[in-house]
Amino acid sequence: MKRYVYINDDESLQELYCDNQISNRKYTVLNFLPKNLWEQFSRFMNQYFLLIACLQLWSLITPVNPASTWGPLIFIFAVSASKEAWDDYNRYLSDKKANEKEVWVVRQGIKKHVQAQDIHVGNIVWLRENDEVPCDLVLIGTSDPQGLCYVETAALDGETDLKTRVIPSACMGIDFELLHKIKGVIECPNPDKDIRRFDANLRLFPPFIDNDVCPLTIKNTILQSCYLRNTEWACGVAVYTGNETKLGMSRGIPEPKLTAMDAMIDKLTGAIFVFQIVVVMVLGIAGNVWKDTEARKQWYVLYPYEGPWYELLVIPLRFELLCSIMIPISIKVSLDLVKSLYAKFIDWDNEMIDQETGIPSHAANTAISEDLGQVEYILTDKTGTLTENRMIFRRCCISGIFYGNESGDALKDVELLNAVAGSSPDVVRFLTVMAICNTVIPVKSKTGAILYKAQSQDEDALVNAAARLHVVYVNKNANILEIRFNGSVIQYEVLETLEFTSDRKRMSVVVKDCQNGKIILLSKGADEAILPYAYAGQQTRTFIEAVEQYAQLGLRTLCLAWRELKEDEYQEWSLMFKEASSTLVDREWRIAEVCQRLEHDFEILGVTAIEDRLQDGVPETIETLRKAGINFWMLTGDKQNTAIQIALSCNFISPEPKGQLLLIDGKTEDEVCRSLERVLLTMRITSSEPKDVAFVVDGWALEIALKHYRKAFTELAILSRTAICCRVTPSQKAQLVELLKSCDYRTLAIGDGGNDVRMIQQADIGVGISGREGLQAARAADYSIGKFRFLKRLILVHGRYSYNRTAFLSQYSFYKSLVICFIQIFFSFISGVSGTSLFNSVSLMAYNVFYTSVPVLVSVLDKDLSEGTIMQHPQILFYCQAGRAFVVALETNSFTILQHLAIWGNLVAFYVINWIFSAVPSSGMYTIMFRLCRQPSYWITMFLIVAAGMG
Repeated sequence: MKRYVYINDDESLQELYCDNQISNRKYTVLNFLPKNLWEQFSRFMNQYFLLIACLQLWSLITPVNPASTWGPLIFIFAVSASKEAWDDYNRYLSDKKANEKEVWVVRQGIKKHVQAQDIHVGNIVWLRENDEVPCDLVLIGTSDPQGLCYVETAALDGETDLKTRVIPSACMGIDFELLHKIKGVIECPNPDKDIRRFDANLRLFPPFIDNDVCPLTIKNTILQSCYLRNTEWACGVAVYTGNETKLGMSRGIPEPKLTAMDAMIDKLTGAIFVFQIVVVMVLGIAGNVWKDTEARKQWYVLYPYEGPWYELLVIPLRFELLCSIMIPISIKVSLDLVKSLYAKFIDWDNEMIDQETGIPSHAANTAISEDLGQVEYILTDKTGTLTENRMIFRRCCISGIFYGNESGDALKDVELLNAVAGSSPDVVRFLTVMAICNTVIPVKSKTGAILYKAQSQDEDALVNAAARLHVVYVNKNANILEIRFNGSVIQYEVLETLEFTSDRKRMSVVVKDCQNGKIILLSKGADEAILPYAYAGQQTRTFIEAVEQYAQLGLRTLCLAWRELKEDEYQEWSLMFKEASSTLVDREWRIAEVCQRLEHDFEILGVTAIEDRLQDGVPETIETLRKAGINFWMLTGDKQNTAIQIALSCNFISPEPKGQLLLIDGKTEDEVCRSLERVLLTMRITSSEPKDVAFVVDGWALEIALKHYRKAFTELAILSRTAICCRVTPSQKAQLVELLKSCDYRTLAIGDGGNDVRMIQQADIGVGISGREGLQAARAADYSIGKFRFLKRLILVHGRYSYNRTAFLSQYSFYKSLVICFIQIFFSFISGVSGTSLFNSVSLMAYNVFYTSVPVLVSVLDKDLSEGTIMQHPQILFYCQAGRAFVVALETNSFTILQHLAIWGNLVAFYVINWIFSAVPSSGMYTIMFRLCRQPSYWITMFLIVAAGMG
């Protein structure tokens, strides 16, 4: 499906597409009450208590005042509704502020101020420097003579570096005065949420251009919530507005995550309900039998001999109301309140503030803190998560010569410096590819120094290293690049850019040397994406050895290559590339296919090696969490040897001979099957510690294993505690998280980049690092931290405390409800099994709201062990991780013990105190307090307060 946007047509599109009014509200004034009540009553516990409250309105069967249930029920609903209303009101205020912001729009050929909500599809919108973009625009003009502008996309994807955007080639050269009169049509897809893709076509109407089709990409757009920077003005055509923008389509409330403890509470509630029904049936039958056999003999009962048809249901229903307190009505509100406090403790923790950047930790999800104490598997990215993502150019191999091996720094290698000074052709070509085969933008500062705006830390490191070796990327003017080498300026015209994709694993640019007119293809990428495409006569053994050597040192490698193109070859290919770029169906696949036609017969120039240092405290953090029984999987896009070296440095696995690495490789189904069977057999019979055995798999073999041998790979996942997955894509990361979750493991995923978002959202707990790649991962996560080392404190301290406190509160809530409920049941045996309540309504309400509330408040601050003890002895986490405090315990005997405690406590509370009051004479034996509190129910209540507090 597609839409046609007619540029500068004020009338034709207003009714077809929505205006630019943003609405993130969940409710309206009219639907708030019914919608909120519907949501609350969709839960079993709320339905249950509503039924009980309604039954209590029947005066014939209710043993207590209906206010004892209606009061807490209304209070709980009011608290939840108020919270929802407050959140929705804040969303309304935010929307109102955005909708009423004034912007410049062309209407009937005149620029005028309108509110942002009045923008329509097809309108031309004008922006000034530092303006926020009000909707998704296709650029048609900027203040830059070459049609460039700079945008800050941090609000969209969290990346802080400025991005360059360019007007379509069809709009190049259009006069500033004519921009508000421009006419044409944009053919684009229906709204979607992919912020990295926009496959469309532009066709301008005469007199601007004669119906030529101009392909549009994401580079020609500026999206809603971005900011225009370092550009005096820009204008664009609104293609998506309101909630149909890419950001609007991405909005929405994520599905709530259910913790292991919440799931167990739901199961326990169901079990108690079944137990309650059994008790009610037994007592109801007993009550009817006693009524028919004994009650009619008692002169004071006065039962009629003939009653209504529903008389048999009266006593069972009375007992149902009497036993309804078995399920604690207050547990949900209590848990919501304390979990919000646990999240605040994480926000307030000064020991989790990154001193270097000042970034604090933050809990975006307030409902899953206790799951931190039950983590069994941590799946982590490498670059920027375990490492600093500060790339430093260390070594290189050019035409078979290794530089930097002796000094550890190629930039100080005398041999390389001499080769540069002597203008060695091989070295100059190598450095030229380093300098211009990228998307870096050089910017001159006020002091005249050249700064580079790079979207990739690798590219930034390569360009800066080339500059230090005197091949300086000095300027980009539209499609003309300038580099300065030994005092002379060399210009290249960029003809095409073949962007990097995770499938191709390389990027290329086609440039024309302005000095001699030669057309050259420059490429850089992973070794498997470059070396196999070398021309037939070139020996690549030296480069393969270089890649292996650098990977053994834990360095990131890239291979550089180029190829000279013939004019007719380029022209023929350019037509195919233009056709592929203008298609609206499978554009990405078509472009990749066309790129493959050009990227072959490379002349390999060399290999670069970049160091990405480990973050401080990473090895210690992993070692400590391993002692706590947590297993680690590393999921990275780097090559195998680099990942293994980093894993050894991080204490993922022990070095040989203690540690053992099992490789799963292969390019075909049979090869992967044999490799997987071999590794599985080794895992089954190994006598080594599980943490000392790890399997290593690359993205290709992983794809085959997940597709054709999922059962065997799942068994391997269960047997193995450590895995290193290399060359994996973002979707494969999410698949591995899903695989471990299917084995009933509690997973935590941690990453720092946009490619980690799917993995983070898929995991039970998602942790994002506010790193150099921006905030996209941190915004998508349940928790955000400044550095990987803070994960230790997040899990061991906050996770453990939250789990223990929640476990105590949950057990306590059920215990205190069972205690008072069994008292009522015991009382029924001396009250003719009639369903009469021992306590009055005020006592019942006060029991939950006042008498037994102190332990709830105290448990929020409870610390069974000091933080220092927990950090020194991480093995303590085993108790929480196995769920012994609540989950596993309830699945075994703990709940039975809980029932026994409640029963025996009630026996003492009821029968002993009742015996005392029966045995004490009515004269001369009482104290004043006995006289004031003559009723046993008061003493039983006081006993219950003590018993519940001790419980």
